Amino acid sequence: MNTEAMQVRLESLRGHIGFYVHDTVTGEKLAYQADEPIVAASVIKLCVLTEAFRQKEAGLLDFNETVQIKASDKKPSCGALTYMHDGLEVTIGDLATLMIILSDNTATNLLIDRLGTDSINRSMDELGLSGRTRCRRKLFEPQLSAQGIQNHVTAADIGLLLEKMLYGEAVSPEASAEMLKILKDQRLNGKMPFHLKPRGIVCAHKTGEDYDDGITHDVGIIYAEHPVIFCFLAEGTDVPDAERAMQDLALMVS
Repeated sequence: MNTEAMQVRLESLRGHIGFYVHDTVTGEKLAYQADEPIVAASVIKLCVLTEAFRQKEAGLLDFNETVQIKASDKKPSCGALTYMHDGLEVTIGDLATLMIILSDNTATNLLIDRLGTDSINRSMDELGLSGRTRCRRKLFEPQLSAQGIQNHVTAADIGLLLEKMLYGEAVSPEASAEMLKILKDQRLNGKMPFHLKPRGIVCAHKTGEDYDDGITHDVGIIYAEHPVIFCFLAEGTDVPDAERAMQDLALMVS
């Protein structure tokens, strides 16, 4: 792993960049501003997913329970549920899957309502995350956003969460495996996997973006010769430039 060349590329990017990469077999690592909190966008959904599985295993949440999607639940942009008919019934398990593989914002907000932000944050603390990663609100709440109330993550924290999943330590071995299976089914593959997918390299990952604020993220596990934890977060950046760097760096560690 050419960490020197990677750092030079990261330093060339505009804006606030957080990066963490860890080859889980060789032990090689690079952490670049990895402890700095960055607006989470959809990467916060990894924390929501983990808490959903924790509550499932604790008997507090039934993934087979059905939820009826109302017009008032629907949020714009990413996902599928916003575009489906009012009254559609889906399961809690469906919400968890759609939240990840299509980054469905309606599904995410329904889960945050059910799980609670305090529970999500407490679980992240118990897993050993730094406390700088925080779920403070649902998505698409412009009034709270205008007050500066944002969800934040750090590259190192998300790297740790992904490592816990890889090692079977996020909730349980069974829950970790189920979460990684969902992440491997990701449909939004234009960032980290861009050069990898054509080479048959599997990624279990979650994207995030808010292009109006120059935010673009991708975090996950690259199943190359060695499983590699890869977390790239950027805000206030030149998005096309950052996404090209993301694609190239992922290729460099594969």
